[in-house]
Amino acid sequence: NASVPTSMRGIRSCKRCGILKTLEQFINEGCENCPFLEMVDNPEKCNLCTTAFFEGQTAIMDPRESWAAKWLRVDTYLPGVYAISVTGQFDREIEEELENRGCRWRCRLAGS
Repeated sequence: NASVPTSMRGIRSCKRCGILKTLEQFINEGCENCPFLEMVDNPEKCNLCTTAFFEGQTAIMDPRESWAAKWLRVDTYLPGVYAISVTGQFDREIEEELENRGCRWRCRLAGS
């Protein structure tokens, strides 16, 4: 399981998968769904790969069986707390890395 947010203050969303944690948790643990983003002990990378701009949240206990997880397209990720929508964009370099890996991401530009 992915860890759940330890506080509702300073909560952020992974731009790729939408999991919610505090910035400190991302720095200490990274993103369990996206280890290749290499956020552990890297505050700068955490700021590039997470955002405070998200709407809503849902706790997903059993992603493979949850209709909400399927609707959010997080049914292949670990149980955890996820944003309903994520606003932002990756730097071009990170987008290229994700494209090369065949990865999709959840963040979208505002208004799209």
